[in-house]
Amino acid sequence: MNWNQIEGNWAQFKGKLQAEWGRLTDDDIDVIAGNRKQLAGKLQELYGKREEEAEREIENWIARH
Repeated sequence: MNWNQIEGNWAQFKGKLQAEWGRLTDDDIDVIAGNRKQLAGKLQELYGKREEEAEREIENWIARH
């Protein structure tokens, strides 16, 4: 799986994102709207992660799905 597939099937992955990162609200998911950089930014904001950490978590999540 790659991010382009996730972006193309965004509606299917919204719930999986919230299951992984429970602090993401429906509004956050709507703002992210399939944009990986937006997701990384939200993870940094909500979880206090550095950019590298957020990107690594996203990569790991993609690999699992």
